[in-house]
Amino acid sequence: MPRNIVGGGPKKVLYTLDTVRRMGLGKAAKALTSKNTCKACAYGMGGQNGGMTNELGEFPSVCNKSVQAQSTDIQPAIPLEVFEHTLGDLRELTGREMEHLGRLDTPLYRAPGSDRLRPVDWDFALDRAAERLRAAGPARSFFYASGRSSNEAGFIFQLLARAFGTNNVNNCSYYCHQATSEGLASTIGTGTATVELEDLTGAGLIFVIGANPSSNHPRFIHMLKACRDRGGEVIVINPAREPGLVKFAVPKSPSSMLKGGTDIASLYVQPRIGGDIALFKGIAKALFEAGLVDEAFLTNHATGVGDFRADLEALSWSEIVAASGVPEARIREVAARYGAHENVVFAWGMGMTHHLHGVENVEAIASLAILRGMIGKPFAGLLPLRGHSNVQGIGTIGVKPVVSAEIFARMEEALGIALPREKGFDTMAGLEAAAAGQIDAAVMMGGNLWGATPDTAFADRAMGAIGFKLFLTTTLNRGHVHGLGDGEVLILPVTARDEEWQPTTQESMFNFVRLSDGGITRLANVRPESHILCDLAQRLLPDSAIRFGAFREHSTVRDAISRIVPGMEQLASIDVAKREFHIANRVMHAPRFNTDDGKAHLSVVPMPVLDVPRKARALHLATVRSEGQFNTMIYEEKDSYRGNAGRDALFLNLEDMAAFGLSPGQRVTLASDTGRMQATVHGFDLPRGSAMAYYPEANVLAGRSVDPRSRTPAFKSIPVWIE
Repeated sequence: MPRNIVGGGPKKVLYTLDTVRRMGLGKAAKALTSKNTCKACAYGMGGQNGGMTNELGEFPSVCNKSVQAQSTDIQPAIPLEVFEHTLGDLRELTGREMEHLGRLDTPLYRAPGSDRLRPVDWDFALDRAAERLRAAGPARSFFYASGRSSNEAGFIFQLLARAFGTNNVNNCSYYCHQATSEGLASTIGTGTATVELEDLTGAGLIFVIGANPSSNHPRFIHMLKACRDRGGEVIVINPAREPGLVKFAVPKSPSSMLKGGTDIASLYVQPRIGGDIALFKGIAKALFEAGLVDEAFLTNHATGVGDFRADLEALSWSEIVAASGVPEARIREVAARYGAHENVVFAWGMGMTHHLHGVENVEAIASLAILRGMIGKPFAGLLPLRGHSNVQGIGTIGVKPVVSAEIFARMEEALGIALPREKGFDTMAGLEAAAAGQIDAAVMMGGNLWGATPDTAFADRAMGAIGFKLFLTTTLNRGHVHGLGDGEVLILPVTARDEEWQPTTQESMFNFVRLSDGGITRLANVRPESHILCDLAQRLLPDSAIRFGAFREHSTVRDAISRIVPGMEQLASIDVAKREFHIANRVMHAPRFNTDDGKAHLSVVPMPVLDVPRKARALHLATVRSEGQFNTMIYEEKDSYRGNAGRDALFLNLEDMAAFGLSPGQRVTLASDTGRMQATVHGFDLPRGSAMAYYPEANVLAGRSVDPRSRTPAFKSIPVWIE
């Protein structure tokens, strides 16, 4: 692939300006400068400091992802004539074409077996939704939320489900960072980042592991550049050598733009797909051999040291090198560089969690930090790079099948109710149950569950088997027209974050809670999710002890959350004080851990045995996002950071291409035990035997096996072959 591609740069500036121009300068300025939290990634910008300012007061804090997200919300309403077309016609549209139809501004209804979505009024939609949910019953219902919604809507959503009688309550983290929550809980007793944004300003070394922030978290690149500028280091660990992590032309920096880009990675390490644990064990082994561990910290603040060290001593360097695909000298170099810094942050993305051993990946990262006392002090710690803007907040306020006994008890006491105790389905388990005919109704607040699910043929069957589906959304996506089966469908139009009728709150990956003012009016017939859910609850549960009508007032919801969720006490007054805050007892600036014994736990994790198909031209495939994409939303069909590759791209090592007799641009059939897809070959800097293709298109190849601890599918280690 071309070596002169960099991240950012003039083309991105021009692209952003063109997008803003299409939005209209006035509308764009209003959207980007209002006191609302950024709608894109969970890095978090905006809120009461202003839409283009972060919690450190840095301005302008805006990126291409922010503009892309705003561009879809500012669209005019979808013309009603569109709904004269059949569902078959709509299924012909690409993801990008669906997103650009416009904003949904009317409830839509698909009658059983109908080939069309037809506009209906709100009363019909809510009455019908309550009727169908009541007929299905709680045990045969399923509730799923994306990370787009507010804390207020999310709290009402899970409360509605539980008051109805089910713990089948889920959010999209079971398809992304649930392995992080599990892995951190077992090692340090918390499920979120141990650092705040300010800690990045004093880190001497930042690890970026299994992530591509140049495409997915562009604001994080600014922190990486700043680390390099002050003489620090950035070590990237990723099978793919991503151009934007090698060099990035930062639009905010004139010198970076004039030089044609700033070096981001000071060291780039490329393990083979699935070789991360072997690499981490090698780094740990080298730390012990070089005397670079913090013995005092381990003695005073950690457990499991003896077993951890014995496991490494029993492991040979030849085994480590063979399993990781990284030479011993390079592994020792990583350890030496790590050992030279007193303040180190470990950041990682879904390249670590999307494996059948995702929890063990996270535990291995945490153990590396524990070995040198890099948790429990300023400017050092653990930073999972989470996706959607409020995915962490949605989990915090209880949109998940299992909440702590403490929160359950507080919820029952505060609301005067008894909640169900039956185990709820995780996301994949819910869909497996649907495919088995055990789910009759599903409520989906945001997202694209059909598009996000591995094994697309299975997603069609599972979603299609649900007799009634209720969607809450701002725009249409392919999940609203695929996997419908013969059942009923209602799609309800909701306000975007900056259109909310009352202030809402969101939580960043740094555990920082922001307040969004809302207040912008664009469309006449959209409603806040909180109002829709309360209206539905009053129809579905007219005799409930919970006063759902009162929860139309967001201040009432925040007061309830503050009394129920530990650490969220300040939420009760946030709309009055306008004081945004870090959730209590999460940021770790002292070596006090939330485990039962108050210590960090080193984890001995096994090296995974990867499933390699016994076929010619076999590979391990990782699904990835493009620069012009956010989650399943496709803003641009071509990826400017990967040679303008299209959505059907298959990225291969050049030596593998030669061995397979393939040339750039050649069309091939890529197969797995799950499915097949037609792909176009592109050369890329990857280890031998590793390959990449775009999510969600390559989900047709991904199997339904999940990490047994996090229940997360292995989107990033799929055994495939070229037919």
